Amino acid sequence: MEGFFLEYGNLLLRWLHVIAAIAWIGESFYFVMLDLSLHPPKGEHSKKLGVFGEMWAVHGGGFYHNQKYLTNPAELPPDLHWSFWKAYATWLSGFGIFTLLYLLKADIYLVNPNSPWEWARNMTGVEAGVLAVLFLVVGYNLYSRLCRIISPTVNRDGWLSVAVAVLLVATAWLTSQIFPGRAAFLITGALMATCMSANVFFWIIPGQRRMVKALKAGEKPNPLDGAWGKQRSVHNTYFTLPVIFLMLSNHYSFTYSNEYAWVIMTLFIVAGGVIRQYFVLRHVGKNDLRYPAAGILTLALIGWIAAPAPTAAPAAAADGTPVAAITIQQVHGIIQARCTECHSAKPTQAGFAAAPAGIMLDTEAETLQHAAQIKVVVGNQYMPLANLTQMTDEERAVIAAWNGQ
Repeated sequence: MEGFFLEYGNLLLRWLHVIAAIAWIGESFYFVMLDLSLHPPKGEHSKKLGVFGEMWAVHGGGFYHNQKYLTNPAELPPDLHWSFWKAYATWLSGFGIFTLLYLLKADIYLVNPNSPWEWARNMTGVEAGVLAVLFLVVGYNLYSRLCRIISPTVNRDGWLSVAVAVLLVATAWLTSQIFPGRAAFLITGALMATCMSANVFFWIIPGQRRMVKALKAGEKPNPLDGAWGKQRSVHNTYFTLPVIFLMLSNHYSFTYSNEYAWVIMTLFIVAGGVIRQYFVLRHVGKNDLRYPAAGILTLALIGWIAAPAPTAAPAAAADGTPVAAITIQQVHGIIQARCTECHSAKPTQAGFAAAPAGIMLDTEAETLQHAAQIKVVVGNQYMPLANLTQMTDEERAVIAAWNGQ
């Protein structure tokens, strides 16, 4: 029953996480579009009131007139709308899922027996879990320090962007060396998501509150509060598409189980950033096709790197068994011995109430259905996770030489 309640908790948290993320991203994208689509006010009355920009829109059978004031609106209503709970709900639900799926099963999902570093291979589950959380805490603090040191008055954001990019590449490489591939992608994405939510919590909302407090007191707000908030908000909009990919990557083993997984991760971050830049420019009326072209070329490069190298089919398995003689019965026997503790309609591995990713391998037909995926994840030693069931090299060789029929 414990496994069922963990799985049900995962379902509810994931549902909340997706809903909150859709709401946060949608609202964020809308405000980016609104901010970049503003035009100088045409009416003299609006200019006298200090309107910085305005936009007329039509939607849902009605007309909307949006106006932006930088720091000096003529009046500030008591029912001012704030945008922050969606960001907090997204991060909290995401961390809840990370806790249920990874931290509570860290010895399975966070310890990498194939790490090139001995200390990483020999970590306990608790140590791996603590290190994963430290990546989020230390990573955000490094990012925030870069912002404060390189561009404290928002005057060197170009150099700051380069420094943040270097930090993300370093994170992609480090996590890929220390953690299993799927966890490496998730932790890198979680670090970016943590920076996004922390930007809202520590910078955007506090700055806005100080501005509102100053206005209500009849004082002039500090313009840097608005500048800092805008700086962090811009970072958030470019992080969004890469984070979405990194959160979805666990469904596609060819990304995180590749020899060059950290390169694939880095290139996806680049692709997401340049594609987002295209849409940002569209909001100001620029249709610069170089950005989507760069994104498409980057995605094509990823496909080339991730594609398995064509190899001649082996004539025999390591034990000398001819490929033609390797039967589904032989392969399924290995699967039953090494894989169905988790990948079963009724898993026996503690903590699993259902088969991971819904992949069940109880029957020969199910094994045949997932043949291509089995050969990839067994061949690159990603599965079984942490090799808990002690699959031997000989068994892996049999599966690698199997023709999938």
